[in-house]
Amino acid sequence: MIKSLLIANRGEIAIRIASTARKMGIKVYCIQTNREANALYLEYADEKISLEENPNGSIFLNVEELIRLTKECGVEAIHPGYGFLSESPYLASRCKDEGILFIGPTDKAIYTMGNKGMARNIAESSGIPVLAGSTTNITNFKDAKKWADKIGYPVIMKAVAGGGGKGMRIVRAQEEMELLYKLVVNEAKAAFNDASLLIEKYIESPKHIEIQILADQYGNAIHLFERECSIQRKHQKLMEEAPSMVLSNEMRTQMGEMALYLCKQIDYHTLGTVEFLLDKDNRFYFLEMNTRVQVEHPITECITGIDLIEQQIRVAVGEKLKLRQQDVSIEGWAIELRINAEDVQSDFSPAPGIIEKMEFPDYNYLRVDSGFVSGKLIPPVFDSMIAKLIICGDNRQQTIERAIDVINKTVIKGIKTTIPFFKSVLNHPDFIDGTYNTSFITDKLNKPFYQEEDEEKAAAIIALQAYLKENQDIESNLVHEDSSAWASKMRSKLF
Repeated sequence: MIKSLLIANRGEIAIRIASTARKMGIKVYCIQTNREANALYLEYADEKISLEENPNGSIFLNVEELIRLTKECGVEAIHPGYGFLSESPYLASRCKDEGILFIGPTDKAIYTMGNKGMARNIAESSGIPVLAGSTTNITNFKDAKKWADKIGYPVIMKAVAGGGGKGMRIVRAQEEMELLYKLVVNEAKAAFNDASLLIEKYIESPKHIEIQILADQYGNAIHLFERECSIQRKHQKLMEEAPSMVLSNEMRTQMGEMALYLCKQIDYHTLGTVEFLLDKDNRFYFLEMNTRVQVEHPITECITGIDLIEQQIRVAVGEKLKLRQQDVSIEGWAIELRINAEDVQSDFSPAPGIIEKMEFPDYNYLRVDSGFVSGKLIPPVFDSMIAKLIICGDNRQQTIERAIDVINKTVIKGIKTTIPFFKSVLNHPDFIDGTYNTSFITDKLNKPFYQEEDEEKAAAIIALQAYLKENQDIESNLVHEDSSAWASKMRSKLF
């Protein structure tokens, strides 16, 4: 087992990794930036590396500086968490060159599965269903139009090197193609420094299902069932649940075995997630693979009782996987709510600022993963997630009821958050009966916030009172103006 670990990340995921690493007897190093000099995650470090010359947090994207710091401090390993450099084949490669253990896949696996076109081709050759799509990277509009016409509209254009919902556009008709192509190319170039695209047939209103896998360096691999991630906005996940109520045991087994087979084709050994789209007829298609720990990994931990970060570290240092597929089972249900500093009534615009007060109810079925406490500043330069609320239950109905109770008793003051949005989703009949899909927010959610019936009545009464008062004021002003005009006219006649 390693004795030291640098977490090349911040916020709640840094705390999450540090907590498990310290339980394993590993000394944890974290990076302190001027931007977050008093960040909560630094309190979980055994050693802080302070960088006065790095005021904006860009260290988390600087491979060579991370390598230098790791060697300078004599640290044995780097854990990238998620985001930032977690799917950088270059960081994995440089770690290998310098004799630093990278807690993640090989650089080759990251590169292969990080390229959507290559990943799609490997999935197809492995016998996994894929959507009709382009077979080569698209680098010009002429080829893009040709492929779209061949596949048939609607299609979706994706940046080959994309992620996080960036560099994606749905094209529903040929006349939209040129404008949307330019938008995707520009966004892909700016975000990933790679303007090449992939085009696939677009499925209207699918469900988004992902399979969590875990593999060691000796050919042993298991899947830890599925998570449903269909509550999305602009292809970005907002909440998740595990398992999914739409999968039969047969489908769950089939998708899990296909995910494992795909991993064996690329000699993959660590945590990973194979993602699928499920159409209205319950046919599934390969979407992509994420070669890192996922934001939503806690709900899998909740239903399996397995510490995924511990397993990720153990297989990275070369331990054999002790778990077998028959050792893992689904116990209960779990829902994760991503609490973001966003104004849901202003199209989910970022709302950074200082948290005046943040309190969560104290339940044994509630897990709170957060990088903030009351009095902390939400900086505008990083992602807007404040906390993840993970609610566990014996079954789905109980878990939803518990989630509603948790969100109603959660208090965050000083900034706007997505709490009103979750109240709306958790009380919506389509979510409650499980028929929701990725178009839920745009097609089914009339407003992104929830109001009780009495709240709506009170709001209507207040609005009516305001309207009547405004009318009364207008009438009063008109009478006053008419009276004044009459008085002026009479004075002019008399004098």
